[in-house]
Amino acid sequence: MTNGNGTPPEAAQAPQLNVLAQYTKDLSFENPNAPSSLQQQSQPPQINIQINVSANNLSETEFEVTLSVEGKAETAGKVMFSFELAYAGVFRIANVPKENLHPLVMIECPRLLFPFAREIIATAVRDGGFPPLMLDPVDFVGLYRQNMERQMAAQQPAGQA
Repeated sequence: MTNGNGTPPEAAQAPQLNVLAQYTKDLSFENPNAPSSLQQQSQPPQINIQINVSANNLSETEFEVTLSVEGKAETAGKVMFSFELAYAGVFRIANVPKENLHPLVMIECPRLLFPFAREIIATAVRDGGFPPLMLDPVDFVGLYRQNMERQMAAQQPAGQA
């Protein structure tokens, strides 16, 4: 049996995740102490990275997901370099149960964006005169759980915590 267009009904209902577009929304790289920051340093820099994910509904089935990555490298109290990247994608998601939609958008979509953001950051740092910064893989499931726990704690009345 088909659904009228030659496709079996169960195939028509298969979950779908399509990447419609990917793009850099914002990119900033600063090398405030060059050229002295480019000289050989006595100690490796302290590197701090922060990663956040946000999403906007564009329509019932389309979502813009933004992966924001900020980083800073410091040595001896001086900033060697800093960067901010907002890398986004537009995703079409269909035939996914409502209870699975939020985790899919906040885990799988940034997982698909991450390798591209990683490459942009590595190139920007290299073009700034430093060795490329290769970000470690990110546990987006853990990040999602952490954000959900933080939201639930913020929703509890102060006396129940």
